[in-house]
Amino acid sequence: MTHRLLLVHAHPDDESSQSVATMARYLDEGGQVTLVTCTLGELGEIMLPEWQHFTPAELGEHRRSEIDQALREVGVSDHVYLGGAGRYHDSGMTTGPDGRAAVPDDMPANAFWKADLLEAANHLVEVIRSRRPQVAVTYDPHGNYGHPDHIQAHRVLMYASTLAASPSHRPDLGAPWRIRRILWNTHNTERWVEAYAIAKERGLELWSEDERDADSFGPDPAQIVALIETAPWLDVCRRALGAHRSQVNIEHPFWQFYSIMQELPGSGEAYLLGAGEPFPEGGTPASCLFEGLDDPA
Repeated sequence: MTHRLLLVHAHPDDESSQSVATMARYLDEGGQVTLVTCTLGELGEIMLPEWQHFTPAELGEHRRSEIDQALREVGVSDHVYLGGAGRYHDSGMTTGPDGRAAVPDDMPANAFWKADLLEAANHLVEVIRSRRPQVAVTYDPHGNYGHPDHIQAHRVLMYASTLAASPSHRPDLGAPWRIRRILWNTHNTERWVEAYAIAKERGLELWSEDERDADSFGPDPAQIVALIETAPWLDVCRRALGAHRSQVNIEHPFWQFYSIMQELPGSGEAYLLGAGEPFPEGGTPASCLFEGLDDPA
């Protein structure tokens, strides 16, 4: 069967830090890859001094050009902004008393966090029914690290997948379609732990042992159900991430740590099973997101 993959990300650059190897692999294999981006990332932290003057609207427009370049590097041509470009605004993020990501007190009226869930889901229902993916990818219920827009992207996909499969829901949005497997991207825990140790040996200033908690590196490795190795697409991963210059400073200790992690043997983009059909029993993470989905649907 032709593999059809849907990815739902919150901001430009999220696809390049979390999903490039996955997208590149299935494009190389002749599959269909659709990326949905939910906001323009208007409130992202600007990493380069020459762009510090950007207003949120200017940054959003600039980040559109960055993601366009990144997707050209990967080869993705089917890119959709949820509800149209600018329909939902970056909600921003703050840090709570516990040091974790939190919802800010003030945000724009059209912030994605405030979006009507049914409305946002219906925008995605139309995409699901027109592309008919067998597998979809987004964040876990915590948004991986707590960003409000990541959490909302999770909610929107999970709700939209249910609505899209219902024949009675909005037939004007297309024929019903059931996504057979929904995966949540996550950290490749063992490689992150290994990279952290190497980074500390090299003197990189990362979070301290006191600051690091169970969520810093990811889930119990036994929970990881699939892994797409980075190595075959490492160059394209770096070119795509490098396209997001407003958000990614490769000299920053975190991105140096991230580069170390990508180079480790067995490094890759890891996934948890969110919903739908499980992978065949095997004892190790599957090497293909479509493993076990072998009928022609």
